[in-house]
Order: sequence, then C-alpha cells, then structure tokens
Amino acid sequence: MNKKRMPVIFSGHGSPMLALEDTAVTRGLHSIGSQIREQFGKPKAILAVSAHWYTKGTFVQSTEKPKQVYDMYGFPKALYDFKYPVKGYPDLSERVSALLGNRVSVNDDWGIDHGAWTVLCHMFPEADIPVVQLSVDGTLSPDEIYNLGKALAPLRDEGYLILASGNVVHNLRLVDWDNPDGSPECLAFNKAITEYVRNRQDDRVIAYESLPNTGYAAPTPEHFLPLLYMLGASEGEKPLVFNNHCELGAIAMTGYAFGLEQN
Repeated sequence: MNKKRMPVIFSGHGSPMLALEDTAVTRGLHSIGSQIREQFGKPKAILAVSAHWYTKGTFVQSTEKPKQVYDMYGFPKALYDFKYPVKGYPDLSERVSALLGNRVSVNDDWGIDHGAWTVLCHMFPEADIPVVQLSVDGTLSPDEIYNLGKALAPLRDEGYLILASGNVVHNLRLVDWDNPDGSPECLAFNKAITEYVRNRQDDRVIAYESLPNTGYAAPTPEHFLPLLYMLGASEGEKPLVFNNHCELGAIAMTGYAFGLEQN
C-alpha cells in the first residue's frame, strides 16, 4: 500500500551535461525516482525549486504549458536538442498561492530550467508528472526561506512531491576539469553540511554563512538556498543521503531524500 505523505528531495545538479550522461550520479537519481514511485505511487505534480530561477521576490508558475529553458551557453548541440516536455499544473500553483498568501506572486515569464530538467529527466524519464517551478528569493534571509519551506509542507499530504535542485558546494570560478573528486575545502564543507542534515541540526545549516569554507563553497547563495526550503518542508525528518560525491574540484552533487525509506 502506498504511503500518503510524499517525500521531499534536494539534489545536486552540476553541469547541464548531466542530462545526457550515464554515471553513478544519474543512476542514483534514477533510483530515487523509482523508489518514490514504488513507495508512494506517482506524484500528482512536482513543485520544483531551482537555483537557476533566482529572483527578487518569490514567484510561482501557473501556465499549463511551461517552456523548457536552455539557460546555459557553449554546450554541444545535443544538449539544446534534448527535450523534457512536462506540463504545468495550475491546481498546484493555486495551492502554493493559498499557502503562501502575499509572500508569493504568479510569474510565467520563466519556464522549466536546466536546474530542474537535468535532474528530473533521470528521476522520472517518462516526463509524465507535471512540474511547477518556485523561484529562489534572493531578498529573503536564510531563516525566512526555511519558514517558507515549512509553509509548503502541507502539499506533501495532498500528493505533491517537493524537490529542490542546487549544490551544497558550487564554485564555478574554481572548477578543475581534471579533478574527478573534490578539493579539500569542497570535501570538508560537504561533509559538515551532510552531518548537520543527517542530525537535523537545521540551525547550523541555516547559519551556513558562518561555517568554515563557506566563502569557497557558496561564494554566491543561489545554489545553497534551495536546501533550506527543503529542510523547512521536512522539519524533523532524517534523510536518506544519496550521490554523496564531489567532482570538478568545487562541485558537490550530494542529495538528501526526506521521508523516503532505504530500499
């Protein structure tokens, strides 16, 4: 019998080429998607928080036919030809608006960006689950973002999956294409955050700016903040840690699944 309360997922996404790859990371994403279907059934829709829709203000999409956004430059043609043709879900958009009230506005100028579709194409390759994106609000404090996540938690009891895509460590200036692992600073920060998440020391993650190596790991906040939405939406739940892996020196692909049992 399927459980009723949908899980909450945070996933690293790394290079957009993730969409075309077959690696341990992509197989990890596929496994998480399969477990969700097995344990919970097919989600009614997905509320996706992507680091790549970083805005002044909180916005939610409402269109039934969101465009696929190719918000990256200089990659092979095969990546721009890749399609992940998901529909929107206005009912979910309305529920988000009802839960957040005057803290959110509707904005359909964006679409489903590569932070979302490069992850979802491996988790749910059939593209048969509608997706609604919620922006990462750069005007909010980490505490406010965490509380926004808490306000979204009731969606889980209504058949909606909440998923965020970002990176625990994301420093493009220090990417090393010859390093298949992480630098010492990358590994140390990823380990610290993962232990705090495992132990649900949310206050330490919320105060990430004061941690050692934050300037290295999160020189800009947009890839880290999606994790705070997910911690708020899963308050008190211990995670299943997946894809606990660093690459290119300065990127962590680590993901956390809350409310999902280990197979």
